[in-house]
Amino acid sequence: MIGILSFIGFTALVAVISYFATRSTDEQTSDGYFLGGRSLTAGVIAGSLLLTNLSTEQIVGLNGSAYTDGLSVMAWETLAAIAIVVASIFLLPRYLKGGLTTVPQFLAKRFDVATKTITSGLFLTGYVVVLLPVILYSGSVAISGMFDVPTLLGVSDNTALVICIWGIGIIGSVYAVFGGLKAVAVSDSINAIGLLIGGLLIPVFGLMAIGDGSVFTGLETLVNSNPERFDSTGNAGQEVPFSTIFTGMMLVQLFYWGTNQQIIQRALGAKNLAEGQKGLLLAAFLKILGPLILVLPGMIAYHYFDGGLASSDLAYPELVRAVLPKPLVGFFAAVLFGAILSSFNSVLNSSVTLFGIDIYKQHINKEASESTVVKYGKIFGICLALAAMFIAPLIANAGSLFNYLQEINGIYSIPIFTIIVVGYLTKRVPAIAAKIGILSGSLLYIISQFWLKTKFVDEALAQADASGIIDPAKLKLIEAEAYPHYLHIMAILFVINIVIMLIIGAIRPRKEPFVLEYTDQVSITPYKYVNQFGVLICCIVIGIYVYFAK
Repeated sequence: MIGILSFIGFTALVAVISYFATRSTDEQTSDGYFLGGRSLTAGVIAGSLLLTNLSTEQIVGLNGSAYTDGLSVMAWETLAAIAIVVASIFLLPRYLKGGLTTVPQFLAKRFDVATKTITSGLFLTGYVVVLLPVILYSGSVAISGMFDVPTLLGVSDNTALVICIWGIGIIGSVYAVFGGLKAVAVSDSINAIGLLIGGLLIPVFGLMAIGDGSVFTGLETLVNSNPERFDSTGNAGQEVPFSTIFTGMMLVQLFYWGTNQQIIQRALGAKNLAEGQKGLLLAAFLKILGPLILVLPGMIAYHYFDGGLASSDLAYPELVRAVLPKPLVGFFAAVLFGAILSSFNSVLNSSVTLFGIDIYKQHINKEASESTVVKYGKIFGICLALAAMFIAPLIANAGSLFNYLQEINGIYSIPIFTIIVVGYLTKRVPAIAAKIGILSGSLLYIISQFWLKTKFVDEALAQADASGIIDPAKLKLIEAEAYPHYLHIMAILFVINIVIMLIIGAIRPRKEPFVLEYTDQVSITPYKYVNQFGVLICCIVIGIYVYFAK
């Protein structure tokens, strides 16, 4: 009961603070609703970025990957810091100079409206079909298990799951649809503090559990018992082989932190470039510390349970239940709920922005007032949230959620990133090249991952079966070597699509070179130490990799 009361109390506190913090923002204008009135400061941006990025599909999923593969999966966290630095130095100044509300708006200016519409459609499809339902499902599994909802309400596991999905969905929708970006960002910042405290408590208590009450003894025991798992360089057959960090891994990171609407929208709402850059750099530093919350608990769980869990995705929730003192369970559940809520309402708010600005205003009602755009954006958000709540229970058998998300997102992530890169680095590549690039990139990736890969892997496993190979480790390696890793495929297609676009640009160039105009929305004077801190962050990341390389 204490856990439930603390959960309700913390959630209510965040809601009240968010309400009072956003009362003065004009939510009837596009800038006010979609970008928080372009008033976000560094701390709010960093906190919102952190909470938008972290949710149960990552906390549970990445720790599950660490349970299986060890330290090598830290690439998803540490390399993000480098991508954020690149976004702060090279991308954000260009976004703010152009006065952008959405990333696809740049594509309309650089190429044409049709390119923007295609891109917005891909973003929205990915959000409603994949990302929003996965957030709802994974979050509901965690909350249902932590509060033992089936027993509490006297219902089946499936019914409890549905109740949690709709509860999270409704509360998240209230923040995102009716509060706008500023409400989302403020609530994220408050929850970020709780997440850092609560998230760090799990490895602390976990190390104490295996170290007879001492954190340092526990860490020494963990390292000495399985030294091979503290290798930053992944091997073939693991989720992140070392070679992938030089290919598709960095492309995925650059797309996510530099061009993904749900992420970069926080920086687009900055009061000026300097605040936006400081917010991104602070977020980059926090991502370096990410493995303490997202990787170390999974490695502790492997030692604590002696690798005997039925599923790797059980590593984090089982460790929480095993080592966290009972009085703190309620607080941690509230923090975790905040992370779930943050990711859901952030994605939903970005979806509303894409629809309102890039689709409704552009194609449905070009004469619509700003208040009308906001109104219909909210209606679309409600419909999107309802669709996600209906889809979420259907993905119960999706397997490893974190890896599933990364692979499936490749359908639209790399094609979109490709045309943005070409758009900024060239001046005469035409709109037709962007359309071909984004459509061919999506189609080729689908053919690769859902036809060719299946064909090659099935053939390899059939040969292994004929040879009498039944060892799971050997079969896993055979499967991994049968077809290139999806991160390598992303890099290959990235290069192919750039070449295609450049060839088209050489044959049919734009009549006039593209010029990025300064809209004077905010000051674009950069933070004076952005380069120095950027270099420092990159050196820290490289140093970590070198230190843990075996």
